[in-house]
Amino acid sequence: MSASDLLRQDASAMADAVRGNVVSAVALVQASLDRIEATDRRVNAFTAVLRERALRRAAQVDASLASANGPRTRELPLLGVPFAVKNLFDIAGLTTLAGSKIEREHTPPRDDAALVRRLESAGAVLVGALNMDEYAYGFTTENTHVGPCHNPHDLTRIAGGSSGGSGAAVAAGQVPLTLGSDTNGSIRVPSSLCGVFGLKPTFGRLPRTGSFPFVSSLDHLGPFARSARDLALAYDAMQGPEGRGPHDPGCAQRAVEPVGAALALGTQGLRIGVLGGYFRQHAQPEALTAVDAVAQALGASRTVELPMVEAGRAAAFLITNSEGAALHLPDLRRRAQDFEPLSRDRFLAGALLPAAWVARAQRVRRLYAEQVARVFEQYDVLLAAATPSAATPIGAEFFEINGHRLPVRPNMGLLTQPISCIGLPVCAVPVWGAHPDLPIGVQVIAAPWREDLVLRVAAALESAGLVHAPVAALA
Repeated sequence: MSASDLLRQDASAMADAVRGNVVSAVALVQASLDRIEATDRRVNAFTAVLRERALRRAAQVDASLASANGPRTRELPLLGVPFAVKNLFDIAGLTTLAGSKIEREHTPPRDDAALVRRLESAGAVLVGALNMDEYAYGFTTENTHVGPCHNPHDLTRIAGGSSGGSGAAVAAGQVPLTLGSDTNGSIRVPSSLCGVFGLKPTFGRLPRTGSFPFVSSLDHLGPFARSARDLALAYDAMQGPEGRGPHDPGCAQRAVEPVGAALALGTQGLRIGVLGGYFRQHAQPEALTAVDAVAQALGASRTVELPMVEAGRAAAFLITNSEGAALHLPDLRRRAQDFEPLSRDRFLAGALLPAAWVARAQRVRRLYAEQVARVFEQYDVLLAAATPSAATPIGAEFFEINGHRLPVRPNMGLLTQPISCIGLPVCAVPVWGAHPDLPIGVQVIAAPWREDLVLRVAAALESAGLVHAPVAALA
């Protein structure tokens, strides 16, 4: 199999091919770079391509395989696999843009972000940085500074956001693995709209050191991939407490709890419920069809109502506005004209929120989390649509949900935001057939620290052929 053919496979197959000397890491990375060059003028997933760094790192992987250290190198789970990261992750020598114009003036970091280092320690090869909504504030990646990211399955439609480039790069076959961030749904929304797998781990599970913050009390980092197995490989490689030096104060510093072996356990014995009420009222028919198909495949027939869900989402809105605005207040005062207009206006609104409202939102958030924890005493896994609809056209300002005309940008995260604000682990799985032409994702949700359960369910659905992440039919 050629390197270009392998690029259409998942990361696990690529690492096996490099490990077995079927293809070199250099050839595989070169195929990724060629694919990016051939397709990204239309997709606009990348903001920077690290050709020299990537080929140098791939050559080091090949040299290690051929050396006396070869046996140890062969054990690396992501050996030679090309990957890319949302451009809010630090990359040594490359200015961290966070999708903005303002950050272009800042000095490039000297070190890679913690998760970039961990993936490269597992054998992966970084090839570039990816498009996103400015400062991660949005659900569409229609970035006015670098242009919108296009959905590879229909180039006239959005890729979702704010990690739109991360979802699109995997869907386009440019790389099999990417990293993104999720504050209110920014991993799960692009996963849903681009038809790939995405994992938002429990809040605090993975270190955020070396990433540009949006809302410190809500930000998560996690992977996108073409299979549940790849998510597990990347997640296991990124786990673990931080050592000396700079670290993320929000990281839980938990010991590594591998999930890879759990994927083979299937779903037998799991108590699975389907979220109703709010989660069905705010979804178009294709989203409900996707959820129902997944529920039927899993034998899940019980409907579950999350208590306080609308209050939880309202609290998340206030916390997001307030914390996000506080971070950018100096620039809002000095150079508001350099922000994207919609981001600027929302940050300005957040800066004007009364402190009493924000304090109350945090109290509501805690109470909501306590109520949801009681639900998980009866269920192991919950299901819900990941987005209210399939991908909307680029430039569309509104869509209709259950008879209501709503703005797209804040409401594509209607179904993810109530889950993010209490830090639950979620795997978004891509369903095809619910919409005539486009994918739509389903959230598989579990209690804190039970990433093993959401990945078990994702793997079982993939084995059954219900969910999959094909490479888009680009030239």
